[in-house]
Amino acid sequence: MLGDLVNRGPDSAGVLRRLMGLGTSARCLLGNHDLHLLAVAYGIRPPHRGDTLNELLSADDCPVLINWLRQQRLAWQERGVLMVHAGVLPSWSAAQTLARAAEVEAMLRSPQLPDFLRQMYGNLPTLWDDSLQGMERLRVIVNGLTRLRFCSAHGMMEFATKEGADGAPHGYMPWFDVPGRQTVDVTVAFGHWSTLGRLQRRDVYSLDLGCVWGGQLAALRLDEAGEHELIAVNCPQAQRPGC
Repeated sequence: MLGDLVNRGPDSAGVLRRLMGLGTSARCLLGNHDLHLLAVAYGIRPPHRGDTLNELLSADDCPVLINWLRQQRLAWQERGVLMVHAGVLPSWSAAQTLARAAEVEAMLRSPQLPDFLRQMYGNLPTLWDDSLQGMERLRVIVNGLTRLRFCSAHGMMEFATKEGADGAPHGYMPWFDVPGRQTVDVTVAFGHWSTLGRLQRRDVYSLDLGCVWGGQLAALRLDEAGEHELIAVNCPQAQRPGC
């Protein structure tokens, strides 16, 4: 599961309970909506108008669900596929992506989580630098893995634009089209970008096909020989905007 486990439909609590029940048969990544839930649950951020989290937050097992969510990953690699919620900064290799995700994962599981959530939000810095430390370093990692769509040829992230690939602002391009991207020889599967539509290339698979807006729910069958198969089913009814 490539993230945004919650807040994309009417039964966020039911989704988490089902995934928890699958145990190690389900590997789940965290998306920006999952991090938003943590911030709301810890009283760091107010709920958004279109959130569908009230039932989860008032459930008797809410502490159990939140604790389970804190244990999930931000990046995973299996059968030659690197999996993230949103994107990978062009200067990161697959190994670096996993290592930097692990830095944030350790913070999510630590007693310092509330302080981290208070400082997590923001667009700066927009550019990765190996010398970054502390919260600035963690914020760039979070933004790259859970928010990224467009960046410049030098890897500077842009967060205002949510259109498809053709809507790139001047000087920016989809992160997976940056020349010299360090993961170009790795297949990357990602979600988050519902306006991008179906994208199937040797090096990238986009799996958010807009189910919440009445599009399709997609999955990628991983073949050990590298012959992956993208499977999509239609969503018969769109949810209301903002859910």
